Amino acid sequence: MAIKFQYNKTALQSLEKQLKIRVRALPTIKNKESALRLEVKKAKDESTRLKNELKTTIESYDNMVALWGEFDTSLINIDTVNLGIKKIAGVKTPVLESVYFNIAEFSVFNSPKWFLSGIAIIKKLVELAIEKEVFQRKMKLLDRARKKTTQKVNLFEKVQIPGFENAIRKIKRFLEDEDNLSKSAQKIVKSRQQEEVAL
Repeated sequence: MAIKFQYNKTALQSLEKQLKIRVRALPTIKNKESALRLEVKKAKDESTRLKNELKTTIESYDNMVALWGEFDTSLINIDTVNLGIKKIAGVKTPVLESVYFNIAEFSVFNSPKWFLSGIAIIKKLVELAIEKEVFQRKMKLLDRARKKTTQKVNLFEKVQIPGFENAIRKIKRFLEDEDNLSKSAQKIVKSRQQEEVAL
């Protein structure tokens, strides 16, 4: 990124101010990036844990496959899923607060006695699946924010700060050269005036 500037003191002051802002902001942005990196890892670990727990739980009920054929799936469905929002390093992330189910009325005496346990099992599996999805969404949001923050860190560190420093250096050299030329010109004029006076 080429920084546009003019060779004068106003431009020099403006560039110095912008450089100061970026140098001051860089540590904060780096801290945000490392915090986001840590939170992405936590969310990924939790998502993996929930995925494994869901898989293990489903596998533990494999011996009941024949019974699940009898289960009336219309007995239970999801009513509402309440999600909250939690800010992590300035990023709004979803948090599962609660899952509400609609359970249809059925005769406990006319249905197999394991239906109540079946409903509890389905509730547990659905809650695990939803929580896993929430953590995956959280991980994606945090990872996107981390990537943007990393880009900003790289932009500041590798492009803008060196660019401003280079521009400031060029302006200072130009102004010094201009000052030196002006002093030299003044000395020449002064020496000529002294020569004229001496004649």
